[in-house]
Amino acid sequence: MSVMQEQALESPLEPGNTVSGTRRPLSRNALVWLRLKRMPRFWIGITVVVGIILWAFIGPLLYPYGITDRDALNMGMGPTTLHWFGTNSIGQDIYAQTLSGLQKSLVIGLVAGPAATIIAAIVGSTAGYVGGWVDRVIQWFILLLLVIPAFFLFILLSPLIKGLSWVVLMFYIALFSWMIMAQVVRSQTRSLRNRDFVRAARYMGMPTGKILRRHIVPNMASILIIDATLGVVSAIMSETALSYFGFGIQKPDVSLGTLLADGTAAAVTRPWLFVFPAFVLIALLFAISLVGDALRDAIDPTSGNNRD
Repeated sequence: MSVMQEQALESPLEPGNTVSGTRRPLSRNALVWLRLKRMPRFWIGITVVVGIILWAFIGPLLYPYGITDRDALNMGMGPTTLHWFGTNSIGQDIYAQTLSGLQKSLVIGLVAGPAATIIAAIVGSTAGYVGGWVDRVIQWFILLLLVIPAFFLFILLSPLIKGLSWVVLMFYIALFSWMIMAQVVRSQTRSLRNRDFVRAARYMGMPTGKILRRHIVPNMASILIIDATLGVVSAIMSETALSYFGFGIQKPDVSLGTLLADGTAAAVTRPWLFVFPAFVLIALLFAISLVGDALRDAIDPTSGNNRD
């Protein structure tokens, strides 16, 4: 359905023009929300995401075991009414550890993903608007970081992370996840800086920082929102992979990555150690991806070929 058709079907009558039937044009945000409301995958994704968040932070309050509590009488036992996800070889409750790991994954994803997008917006818009030697230096720095894979950088810097709080890992992920999006923002900024409204602001003496905040970045809000949403998925996957290989969150802290690493060796003999954390991780990533996919199609209807 085209934008004009959506406006014709859904936009309310403009006050004062009810006789002639003139309709008030919908704003861009209203059109995006209108498209989102018609997408089943958006509602499925957002419902699952909200449910998982509530479960992760409310669930431990309603459960009698903590992540370090041990049950000497039920060591290495499968799921029961006493231990919903079973226990590991030393009697620790897998359900409690899964929720604790899920909390860390959610916080890391919800902070690191948007933070990386903010860094990309600042760096990319500055490079694209200012140009000259500033652009060249920023481009050189970005290309230098892109030459070395981010995962390899994490491995090199892992000795600095070990022994520190897992919060440090969250900011490390954000600091090495912005480069590609910064290139996109730079390209968009170069096309926007010669637009009439930007020229007018410059001729009026508006400072560069204010032009970027009021005229450049807001015109890229759609791609930044999509990047921030999908960046949550990327950050959670980065944390899980790093923790799985021993370069991320360290014991006694737990994360979904450490639980998967511990459960891999016993995936056949005691599958509950691996299956439950893996299922929670897959459900979370899938739900967030659904939301991000729906946002992309709502903001740019041609990208999804009007599938909904």
